[in-house]
Amino acid sequence: MRILLVSEDLPGEQIGGLGKHVVTLGNALLARGHAVRILGRNDRGAGGAGQIGFQGEFVPGFDYAHPGWKESQLGVFNPLKRPFFARKVGAAIDRHAADADVVHYHGHLPMVGLHVAARINYVQTRHDQGSECLTHLRFREGAVCTTVAPHDCSACICASAGTLRRTVTAIAVQGYRQDSARAFALHKTVFVSHFLQRQFLRAVPHADLSRCRVIPNFVDYPRLAAAAAAAPAPRAGQVALVGRVDAGKGVGEFLRACAGRLPEGAQVLVAGDGPERAALAKRHAGRQVRFLGWQDYPEALALAAGAHVCVVPSVCEEACSTTVLEALALCRPCLALARGGTPELAAYERYPGQLQLAATMPELVERLRAELACAPRRRPLPAAFGADANLILPRLVELYAE
Repeated sequence: MRILLVSEDLPGEQIGGLGKHVVTLGNALLARGHAVRILGRNDRGAGGAGQIGFQGEFVPGFDYAHPGWKESQLGVFNPLKRPFFARKVGAAIDRHAADADVVHYHGHLPMVGLHVAARINYVQTRHDQGSECLTHLRFREGAVCTTVAPHDCSACICASAGTLRRTVTAIAVQGYRQDSARAFALHKTVFVSHFLQRQFLRAVPHADLSRCRVIPNFVDYPRLAAAAAAAPAPRAGQVALVGRVDAGKGVGEFLRACAGRLPEGAQVLVAGDGPERAALAKRHAGRQVRFLGWQDYPEALALAAGAHVCVVPSVCEEACSTTVLEALALCRPCLALARGGTPELAAYERYPGQLQLAATMPELVERLRAELACAPRRRPLPAAFGADANLILPRLVELYAE
């Protein structure tokens, strides 16, 4: 099959979870004999396939620069902004998809499908709550956002919005959600968790999702198994926290809850970068907390594989955390909050109780203390893992062929 993968998150010096997923998908498809290209941005310098770890051809096809449109200064979400960029990505797909059997879009603009030619076999995957939320997170003022009223969304762009700003933002949100629903009805769509699909229906109750499927994220299990085999025995007391250091990811909340509660000899290693890193390092870095900064993927895997326990403390509602899946695949105990799509990932436990879910951050810290009180265990890796690309990919290829 000739497959064109598309994402505005590629290329980049520091690739997040979505971009890594696209590269993993592309390489897995190549390994199975498919012809795969990745269509991405052309405004990020000379970065290409080698930079992002893709073993096929990378095509720089569209610019995505300066997407702010002064929304923060004006205090409104602009109704024209996201459709503008969706048309730009759609036009790039039209230019490069002439010989493709399928186009698979992984990005932040759910309405791109409205702007591709009717002849194109188009599939998109929704990785976050950006189908109905313009910030993609549904996280505001340190807590999960539960409102679905479009006027309320103005608080995420202007805390003191008046009637005019609230009205303009409501128009933007209503149009965005309607365009998303139209795209979902028109083209095949993948949600990475049942949670994500339910969240969209909560905001758009009468949306036609008959062309939608739930297919979870996956990992390159042979690569993870190799990382686990190469790692030294898990170090007692070592806590691995791998991820972006940003609002919603729970790093600050976790470290505050840990203050004075970590057992002697325990050490939290935070691998990742982000806007909150400097302030959190200034407050918490010390003998029991180290900030390692951005780590390449092999280094992050080695850190997780050699940890006593992995912690994914996101306070936002993660849709389908690849970091959790990686910890499970590596046979490491994993602690997280029981939010979003994370509880669904218990289906991939290697042994009972491997994924421990807490209702609150203090409870998560207590579970961490209990885990650290036991000697770290190194379990043999089974031959297969339920979220391995080898098992998930056939479901995608079948969807491509429909």
